[in-house]
Amino acid sequence: MALDLNHNPRLGMGCWAIGGPFWTDETPLGWGEVDDAVSARAIHAAIDRGVRYFDTASVYGAGHSERVLGAALAGRDEVKLSTKIGNCFDESTRQVTGTVETAAQAADEIDGCLRRLGREHVDLVFLHLNEMPSEDAMPILDAMEAARTAGKIGAYGWSTDFPASARACANRPGFVAVQHTMNLWVPASQMLATAEDLGLLSVNRMPLAMGVFSGKYTATTQLQSSDIRTNSFDWMEYFQGGQVVPEVLDMLDTVRDLLQTGGRSVVQGALGWIWARSPNTCPIPGFRTVAQAEENAGALDFGPLPETVMADIEALLQRPPEGAPRAR
Repeated sequence: MALDLNHNPRLGMGCWAIGGPFWTDETPLGWGEVDDAVSARAIHAAIDRGVRYFDTASVYGAGHSERVLGAALAGRDEVKLSTKIGNCFDESTRQVTGTVETAAQAADEIDGCLRRLGREHVDLVFLHLNEMPSEDAMPILDAMEAARTAGKIGAYGWSTDFPASARACANRPGFVAVQHTMNLWVPASQMLATAEDLGLLSVNRMPLAMGVFSGKYTATTQLQSSDIRTNSFDWMEYFQGGQVVPEVLDMLDTVRDLLQTGGRSVVQGALGWIWARSPNTCPIPGFRTVAQAEENAGALDFGPLPETVMADIEALLQRPPEGAPRAR
């Protein structure tokens, strides 16, 4: 199994939000301004509470997330890291400029990740292009395999919501994980079943639905214009125009008490719901503060939700049909 994290359930911390602002033209892709010192303290707080895995991406903050994470984890080789490649960017302007298309570009991107992280080796690298046709992805995966053989990376995977993409790579010796959206609103049944069938680790992005399942947002909350959640991308299911989608908030309110079973917070219940679905899961909730990191990590003290609570939750939930796979 990829990423021997020495505990089950598995938990990582997602480092998108600590990267700070970056854009495509004037479209914000980050989560607003950050304080790097606060981010470093939050990383250390997560480690103090038992977290041994962090996930980032080269493009988060146009390289800034990797730099912050690498500096905070200097000398902490026992902490496992994954990053993602596939998006090209300009660090000085924090603009996304295109996508990786060739093996040579992918090799350069991996080297760039290692430089920013300050490591000679990274445990896991994901392809970050969710919808890339599998035939176009093969040269990039070839570069990942070459990097694995050279000892630069431990293994690789794909951040995708398409089961067929995972299946297309499953026979590669270094392909060990798929990263995909999964939460109470998006149960990702097809991808979870595919990961289990193929023996892949299921790394779960957006386990808190971009923050909705933190329980802190209300129907009147309005996010700042620099926040990615003010956009209206096709995959943006939880926020529209910087406000929580009412149906998602209503669903949370319906099961809020059940998520708090046994003294859990809403966050810890939402993570426990993922673990209860499969021991093969590894949610990677985001964080920006010490309090958020500690609350996320505190879910390890509780573990999966009880089966009876899971049944009660499923009896109450009213989700839209999952439908055919799509980027989420």
